[in-house]
Amino acid sequence: MSAPSVRLGVDIGGTFTDVVLEIDDKSFSTKVLTTYAAPENAIIDGMHTVCAQADIAPSRIDQIIHGTTLATNALIERRGAKTALITTRGFRDVIEMRTESRFEQYDLNLNLPDPLLPRQMRFTVAGRVDAHGEVLVDIDRAEVEAVVDQIGKAGFESVAVGLIHSYLNPTHERLVRDVLAEKLPHVAVSISSEVSPQMREYERFNTVVANAYIKPLMASYLGRLEDRLKGEGVSCRIFLMHSGGGIISIQNAADFPVRLVESGPAGGAVFAAHIAARYGLEKVLSFDMGGTTAKICLIKNQTPKTSRVFEVARTYRFKKGSGMPISIPVIDMVEIGAGGGSLAHVDGLRQIRVGPESAGSEPGPACYGREGTRPAVTDADLVLGKLDPENFAGGSIKLHPEASKSALNHHVGETLDMDATEAAFGVAEVVDENMANAARVHAVENGEDLSEYTMIAFGGAAPLHAGRLAEKLGVERLLVPPGAGVGSAIGFLRAPFSFEANRSVYMKLSDFDPERIKTLLAELQAEATGFVRTCDEKSPILSEFKVYMRYTGQGWEIPISLSEAQAMAPDARVFEARFIEDYTKLFSRPVAGMDIEITVWSVNATTPPQPVARTPELGGTDRAAPTGTRRVFDAASAGFLDADIVNRFDMQAGVHAVGPAAIVEDETTIIVPASRNAIRQPDGCIDVITKGSAQ
Repeated sequence: MSAPSVRLGVDIGGTFTDVVLEIDDKSFSTKVLTTYAAPENAIIDGMHTVCAQADIAPSRIDQIIHGTTLATNALIERRGAKTALITTRGFRDVIEMRTESRFEQYDLNLNLPDPLLPRQMRFTVAGRVDAHGEVLVDIDRAEVEAVVDQIGKAGFESVAVGLIHSYLNPTHERLVRDVLAEKLPHVAVSISSEVSPQMREYERFNTVVANAYIKPLMASYLGRLEDRLKGEGVSCRIFLMHSGGGIISIQNAADFPVRLVESGPAGGAVFAAHIAARYGLEKVLSFDMGGTTAKICLIKNQTPKTSRVFEVARTYRFKKGSGMPISIPVIDMVEIGAGGGSLAHVDGLRQIRVGPESAGSEPGPACYGREGTRPAVTDADLVLGKLDPENFAGGSIKLHPEASKSALNHHVGETLDMDATEAAFGVAEVVDENMANAARVHAVENGEDLSEYTMIAFGGAAPLHAGRLAEKLGVERLLVPPGAGVGSAIGFLRAPFSFEANRSVYMKLSDFDPERIKTLLAELQAEATGFVRTCDEKSPILSEFKVYMRYTGQGWEIPISLSEAQAMAPDARVFEARFIEDYTKLFSRPVAGMDIEITVWSVNATTPPQPVARTPELGGTDRAAPTGTRRVFDAASAGFLDADIVNRFDMQAGVHAVGPAAIVEDETTIIVPASRNAIRQPDGCIDVITKGSAQ
């Protein structure tokens, strides 16, 4: 009989590092504070904790899947490598000019964010490729060598290469890379035709610059992590979660670290999709709230919505358009600065504001007793009775209510003439309304009605706020799965090995070329499959085909999924019918008499998803036995109510708790509002539903 498989999932967040160990159908988990200076330290500490829980040696681990915010944080905090950009003459300022759109149209004092690289770090070379991939002006190798010599003398650690229309013809970019490899072999190099071979030079240049900027940092970190794990006797392969919801090898992650920018949130969306499949839910709102941010994602037909472009490091209250666009495959979600560590203050208009600044883990909220003096959302939750100061994080962190009250009084209450409870209520309502508003806008942008959705909540802070968020959004059903506090790390262990290859090749349906399309899609399929084979040499690989289409003259495209048969036997009439079908769903009607064009072609290679067993749903009448009561603030009632305290792991399948209640466990607490009841389902999910509604 073979030994059981042992897998470790690790998610480094802005506040906590979550570690989950799975041995067949058993799991063990822990949360440890993130160690910013050396993130691998928290991983090693967490690994030893879960291995001790499972009574195994770390050397027994067969596979590690890791997601991290390190890439994101490096971009936000501008602490990457000293990086140069080599681009086409005349296009030196593309990443500074942006698209010239104003993300806040009526703000007369609007400040656009600075580009990642200042002008003196951007170099140009002659040579020009046109929009059809034809060479108009040959590149001069001697000129390239002279530019590379300048870069070498200036001591750059990494170089990004982004030339005009290189997504159609990468010859010039490859020549620049060859010269860099010959003359500066110690310098990291990223070329846009490999990192993001897509049209729109601003997004493409920004993406390759971001990749080059964080490449040495991530390579160093991944190397240190491998060495530390080997020193602990762990010799298994390490894989990384990428932003598109799949897993790639550590070498691919080191080459394309920009694909890790949303790896943690992507794991959470995969986790929510897995729960949706267990319950056969077609429409799910994934709500992930950790210590630093909250993430909201729409999941339809058990598949998270994806996109080709997203923004990181938004500088204007998380306003869309104020960040750095990254053009890579990514799970489409809205992210706001609303986590447990998000700091509260009163602005010049005497309004309570929460986030995006976070206390993180160092020093943390005031209640942590680690010299933090400013109030965070966690401080408000503590004052409102949502948290037990003696049993936070399983008792590993003692909370200090008086420190929370003092911080809330000083930074909010004194300015607005409120006591600590009123200030805490204000902070909690502001953060909940911020999240509700973000969810409403995201739903409207996608043509969805959230009242038809089921919410799945996870992350250390989400179960504390999900009940109130569901009230605000009119969502009747909320599921809090087991392991919710470490949901993203569990999601890593559910994700397939996958890689999406895409390329911009412009084509109108009136100029439809079936043979060219077959060749293009076959090349993309081979490229994506090759990446997956570096992770998994045995499993079958599925291919998912997608094209991005629009009416001629429109500014942006919509994704159109194709079956393999439709992709491998291209027919203009089928492409047109699929586009009109999806366009009508989004915008209610097609546009008659206009030609249709395709701008981007995409193939995602993926191993098959794990089989999911449906959960039989229960609705029993037995009531859970409380271990006590405590006063918990109910926002809808605007006052404290006596809430039953129920241990989650004492609840049997079919047993219910009547709101208001606090269902407690080591990693989080589920607050059941007075308007709701909670039922424990056979798979361990806590099913929170509106009183009087049919399950």
